[in-house]
Amino acid sequence: MKKYILIIFSLAALLNISSCKKSELEIENPNSLTEDLFWKTEDDAQKGLNAAYAMFYKPGLWSRWIYFRLDLTSDEGYSISPWVELADWTRFQYINYNFWEGNVNTWRDTYKAIFRVNQVISNIEDIPFSDEAAKAQIIGEAKFLRALHYYYAALLWENVPLVLEPSKPEDLPAQNTLQQVFDQVEADLQSALTALPVSYDDAHRGRPTKGAVQGLLARLYMQQHKWDLAKTALDYFFTGEGSGQYELMANYQDNFSYDVENNRESVFEIQFSDANKGGDGDDPNATMSTNRPQFFAPRGIGWSDGQARYWMVDEFKKEMTTDAKIDPRLRYTLFYPALEADFGDKVYGRDWEWGDNEAWFRKYSRDYARNNEDYFAQSNFRMIRYADILLMYAEVLNELGQTTSAYEYVDQVRARAGMADLATAYPAIGGDKDAFRNRLKMERMLELCGESVRWADLKRWGDLDSQAGVDIVKQRDPDFNNFKVGKHIRLPIPQIEVENNTQLQQNPEY
Repeated sequence: MKKYILIIFSLAALLNISSCKKSELEIENPNSLTEDLFWKTEDDAQKGLNAAYAMFYKPGLWSRWIYFRLDLTSDEGYSISPWVELADWTRFQYINYNFWEGNVNTWRDTYKAIFRVNQVISNIEDIPFSDEAAKAQIIGEAKFLRALHYYYAALLWENVPLVLEPSKPEDLPAQNTLQQVFDQVEADLQSALTALPVSYDDAHRGRPTKGAVQGLLARLYMQQHKWDLAKTALDYFFTGEGSGQYELMANYQDNFSYDVENNRESVFEIQFSDANKGGDGDDPNATMSTNRPQFFAPRGIGWSDGQARYWMVDEFKKEMTTDAKIDPRLRYTLFYPALEADFGDKVYGRDWEWGDNEAWFRKYSRDYARNNEDYFAQSNFRMIRYADILLMYAEVLNELGQTTSAYEYVDQVRARAGMADLATAYPAIGGDKDAFRNRLKMERMLELCGESVRWADLKRWGDLDSQAGVDIVKQRDPDFNNFKVGKHIRLPIPQIEVENNTQLQQNPEY
């Protein structure tokens, strides 16, 4: 009898357990938000957008490694780092496609940024806003960020998957062509253009404006040689809403120092800060700084993993100013052995033992304020500035056969540096489109050296599309002896991505 009583009690206990409410068993952790609990309020949407902006501070992107791809791989820079594999990835010697610092980290952080943006775009529609214009602006900012990340992914790898919804671990996104990626960048930018303002108050500086959208659109169209569309985008700055919004700063150095940021020349810049001196994870104390000065500083100050090609020093000195002085832009662009003799600058307060033909990038260094560098540089990165807009406009007008009209925009940039107007300095150019383009290539280097535009320039100009073109480039940069036409115009896709995703194929010739 006792045995049967025990069985009955056991069955009753089981029935009681099975009849418990599910909600009583699923206790939510108050310290951990889930998707179901988040994306409810306007503040949630803004926090989601802030998380997307925070990706600028990750090492695969604009705090560190992307400069190795855009500056050092171009003919402006190189690496002789004792970390041989790191240096190899700046000289087209790609052995391990899964090299973290050269490839995988930037790919991962690019798609992590895109994931965060997609979360905002996907979830914001169901959030009630008191002001629909505020909702539209958040969507516009998010689409600008997605366009920006895909634009640089296209520059680096070209044939990347387009992921436009929040991804899941089991997803296998299909591979897209370069043209499809460019088309998506265009669609996002055109959408953002209607929602973003011409300018912001001081409290919201650093968010993309209509000018930032038009500047990135111009770059996008120029990479595709869509010169008419590029002109339309750039007209914004000269005859459109942006007319009068921007101007060249009188002091060239103001574009690279941390105490004159978000100035009248800035079209879009990444906001760095030394407020947090934490790691590069996602914790509340994560760094918001750039590591570039630490990695590109001369020996004895930083790691010196990245250096500048000395041919640029020679190019700066080929033409003197109207008062017979050295181009002052050289002073704030490069460190080199004769810097103190030429301009009187004893940088970082030190005596140096530099090789005769060595140079380093000076832009974004902090030698004007301190005697060393570290991982927590606070200098904003000026991704698009008005000087670049002027030079892009000149290039577009020249390609459209309006060469004589293009001169004045180059002359504005040259005048700030104290250089004679282009027609006076180089009268042989005249109305020759090819001659103008060739000179503009050097004008862009002199003004924009070390600002992460040269790789896109070389691709746009077709200088890397033929062996004859590469042969000219390698006279300035011997690393291009390793460059294989049709292959190294793009990076290999990380091999781990190809192996894990049956929809992906490795890039051509890898």
